[in-house]
Amino acid sequence: MTETYKIADKNIAIHSIYADVHEYCKDYITDETPDFSVQTAQSDITYEREKSAKEDLAEGRAIRDFTDGYLEELAVYRKIAEKMLDYDTFLFHGSVIAVDGQGYLFTAKSGTGKSTHTRLWREYLGSRAVMVNDDKPLLRVSQSGVTVYGTPYNGKHRLGNNISVPLKCICILERAEQNTIKEISKSDAYVLLLQQTYRPSDSIKMAKTLTLADKMAESVRLYRLGCNMNIEAAQVAYHKMKG
Repeated sequence: MTETYKIADKNIAIHSIYADVHEYCKDYITDETPDFSVQTAQSDITYEREKSAKEDLAEGRAIRDFTDGYLEELAVYRKIAEKMLDYDTFLFHGSVIAVDGQGYLFTAKSGTGKSTHTRLWREYLGSRAVMVNDDKPLLRVSQSGVTVYGTPYNGKHRLGNNISVPLKCICILERAEQNTIKEISKSDAYVLLLQQTYRPSDSIKMAKTLTLADKMAESVRLYRLGCNMNIEAAQVAYHKMKG
């Protein structure tokens, strides 16, 4: 099966075995000429299954039984992410919300509450706050700054939109009883930023990823937020980060 989708301003022809990925990406379909294409094979699905099993074992949980169609969705995005490096664009793990046309990206270790925090922003700011991507946005780095893109891969709750906005800030979340936020340096944030960046196995692509991540960290303001799950967390974060 083959369809073309416009993701992060690039037209991508996806050649798949199963229909799942086309249903997943349907909001991004285009009839424009592809800039590049990706194609999957059964070996890609096998790789995703083995990778998932290793992660489950490492986390001490039962191995999950995913369908081939779902695993192909993961394989497709992995291929897209690696090709996007040719366009100074990389995959990052975080929850991004836009307020008044500017993007705020929240990242943290899994289970910290990124999605909960951006939900609090939507409750606090109402229609001014629009979800860009709740899980795996694409970030393009240029001389003018960083642009963050919504993608079909927007988390289990499918929170996101087919939009792009300039990225204003990145905030590292930590759980705390009291809500406190401070601006931090690139060196303070860098280790976690790299952990949250998709890292290809190919050494040349990895070098490009590191270069882009470094430029990103220099281009936007960086914060660390200790937060609880109350609406005050959004108030404290927003009023500090908006500048």
